[in-house]
Amino acid sequence: MYKKHDMAGTRSITGTPSVYSHVTTRSSANLRSSRSLKSLKIPWYRKPIVQDAVFLDIQRASMITAIFSLLLSIFTIITGLFDLYCYGMAAPGSTHYGYYVISYEFVYVGSRHVRNTLVMFAVFSILLAIGVFVTSIMLIIALRKEYEKKMLPWIYAFAIFAMFRFLAFLFFSIVNDMIFAYNILMCLLWTFFMICSLYGWVLVYSLYIELTDLTKLEDLAHLRMGTMQSLNASTAASLAGSRPTTPHSTVSTMPVGSV
Repeated sequence: MYKKHDMAGTRSITGTPSVYSHVTTRSSANLRSSRSLKSLKIPWYRKPIVQDAVFLDIQRASMITAIFSLLLSIFTIITGLFDLYCYGMAAPGSTHYGYYVISYEFVYVGSRHVRNTLVMFAVFSILLAIGVFVTSIMLIIALRKEYEKKMLPWIYAFAIFAMFRFLAFLFFSIVNDMIFAYNILMCLLWTFFMICSLYGWVLVYSLYIELTDLTKLEDLAHLRMGTMQSLNASTAASLAGSRPTTPHSTVSTMPVGSV
């Protein structure tokens, strides 16, 4: 079990429930004493899209999403390099001699502009996949230690990657012939990947919103506790130094020598 120790308390990878489920592992007494959750007006775009996954809690599902995005980035880099290799081998006017393991009949060889667009999609898919690979590692570390701010790079990077790959998937499906096994397989796989990517991004974003809200509530509770302690200390000092001993007082402020 991995834990994060800070002023806010202790967080656990298996124990952070939803801020909207009215259960928390952190200083719940302090949070209840600060302000009711219902009294805080939260904009609609700052509310979690989902509060739980289908079979797992949102935290475990986010970890699975991080691992999925890591593997997806590796798959995208490999297939992108393979596509670039095939476009180079099947370039119009090229001649090859010898024996080859695969046939390049499935590679698009029509319009030059369409072919260049396919090459562009492959190149940028590789670059974006590298970014997702790096941010996925950061996300795994952030989820284990519950550093919500370190989840932001993945949220932005994976959103851009998913949108770009959706456009590439549509273009690839339209211009390529769906009579070849490779093209059919890629369309089926990326249909599944797009659905998983969208749902996984929603899970991670929802967890990020929940952790951010918990941090704000904890800061508010600590601020109120610090203010109350300061007021109590100043009040006690004021009462102690306001007047000398009276018959009904238990605190004496008169000098020792004058007693």
